[in-house]
Amino acid sequence: MNNILIIGCGLLGSSLLRRIHKKKIVKKIFIYEKSKSNVSKIKKLRLPGIVIDKLDKGAINYDLIIFCTPMSEYKNLILKINNFITPKTLITDIGSSKVETSRLIKKFLKKNISWTQSHPIAGSEVSGPEHGKENMFQDRWCILIKEKNTKKKYLDILNNFWKKMGSKVIVMTPEKHDKIFSITSHLPHLIAYNLVKSAQDFEKKQNYDLIKFSAGGLRDFSRIAASNEIMWRDIFFNNSNNISKAIDLFIKNLTAFKKDINLKNNKSILKKLIQTKRVRSKIIKLKQDINKPDFGRS
Repeated sequence: MNNILIIGCGLLGSSLLRRIHKKKIVKKIFIYEKSKSNVSKIKKLRLPGIVIDKLDKGAINYDLIIFCTPMSEYKNLILKINNFITPKTLITDIGSSKVETSRLIKKFLKKNISWTQSHPIAGSEVSGPEHGKENMFQDRWCILIKEKNTKKKYLDILNNFWKKMGSKVIVMTPEKHDKIFSITSHLPHLIAYNLVKSAQDFEKKQNYDLIKFSAGGLRDFSRIAASNEIMWRDIFFNNSNNISKAIDLFIKNLTAFKKDINLKNNKSILKKLIQTKRVRSKIIKLKQDINKPDFGRS
């Protein structure tokens, strides 16, 4: 590759920028960032790459374009790059829901242009280029999306690219992706937002100074609930059908727990608690987290 364009240089975009530069994957890295604040930070941090202020016809012939913006910006960006993009360019993204993105691509992207979706399973509750890390994707999964018309050569290119980012790569359909992550990612974030809101409502209703007594549970949920609100609004809306089903399943299980508690059903509740405890051990065994106090974040 000679030229890569990163569209959106926040937490993940700047992490890609740092890694691409360190690994010397391309000759030139270009950055398009609409936020003046982020552009100022990029320059102040002296991050590598060439910042461009317009996506226009006079642009360089890019080998790869990576969308690192909230998904609600995809449509307008697609319409802009249609003005200069050629079939030589491969497009990918880092979005967290894929069926809706597939629909947008098919409807708005210029014909004969290849977009193969990616989803690196990495991130943090903080945002902005100042928080990017060169090792953000190290030993993290990256999902590549295969559809009916996806060409093997593009999957191979992205497989090689993400492995250079440090990721472990797996391929799946957009439908399977959205179902899996509605449970493993989207529902947990929704629960975190709701739990923190419940704590706020409780504090207001009882007139207690509740938050300063946050134990480990609320503290860790509050970290998740501090995630970027625009990004998570987009995820909730774009994967709404699967998330709604996940919510129904959660309510069903929460209702069962409530029943056990009210009836003081010792056998039933202990069975649930023991079964769910095993999941934590499995996550550690699969090296998806480390076995340290405070969930390894001390």
